Amino acid sequence: MRARSRFQEFRSRMSRTFPPNLARIMLLCCAALWGGSYLVAKVAMTAITPQWLMTMRMTGSCIIMFVLFHRVIIPALTREIIIPALVVGVTYYGTMIMQTEGLTTIDPGRSAFLTASYCVLTPFAAWIVVKQRPKLINLVAAIICLTGVGFVALKPGSGALALGVGDWMTIANAVIFSFNLTFLGRYTQRFHPIAVTFMQFAVADVFFLIGALFTEPLPNASWLAPNVIMSFLYLLIGATTLAQIMQNIGLAHVPPSSAAIIMCTESLFAVAFSAIFWGEAIGWTSIVGFSLIFAAVIMSVVTKRS
Repeated sequence: MRARSRFQEFRSRMSRTFPPNLARIMLLCCAALWGGSYLVAKVAMTAITPQWLMTMRMTGSCIIMFVLFHRVIIPALTREIIIPALVVGVTYYGTMIMQTEGLTTIDPGRSAFLTASYCVLTPFAAWIVVKQRPKLINLVAAIICLTGVGFVALKPGSGALALGVGDWMTIANAVIFSFNLTFLGRYTQRFHPIAVTFMQFAVADVFFLIGALFTEPLPNASWLAPNVIMSFLYLLIGATTLAQIMQNIGLAHVPPSSAAIIMCTESLFAVAFSAIFWGEAIGWTSIVGFSLIFAAVIMSVVTKRS
């Protein structure tokens, strides 16, 4: 309690003195780190199989979180948190396995924009789980997003719809993620958010490890290549630990509606990095589709957080 009181006093003092523009820059950096993670994960998976990559990432994240926040995590490890941990852990596993497996067959930018549709889907997941009816603007955003996905799916030159297995897996990832966020919002009202996040990572880690052991080859020397190691460190330290810290600081000093718009640029960074460093081809149908999805996402997050 004394430590929490000191933290609240420090946070109050920082709220009065922390420059808002610096907080906005931190949120933009956070979005850039997350946007870059799609490309970096693609590079890492040239050597590391998807579930082994996520096993190592989740294990590293759990270790870092426990070292930093064990005083919050340990008291929360009670019988009451078991069911919430399983629910958020299993849905998070489903989200990440779909996204990671899907990313093996589609380009990073395409993956980022299809994933971003979770923002549009979350109000409907909340309708199912907590009986909170979506607003009219959520329905409009969903129609715009679906239209955007349709443009992304158009095959250049023929005008025919062409969604591959990787696309469908990424769309499934967005659907599952919308439920994961809904359950997180519900359970973090009963338990400390850090403890819930830790348990989510821990449960997902177990499922990733089991999946890797039974369905993927064991680690080999190719995993020790410098570019693979750097990619993994980026995902663990940059896209997980550093980005989360900058997000938490930024959200404490920037209005929710402004923060939501800044963080939506994650998908823009992803497609930019992919086009520049991966050579992802972006045709006019993809540009129209990405623009519609991005517009739908902004409509959703501003309505939800403002």
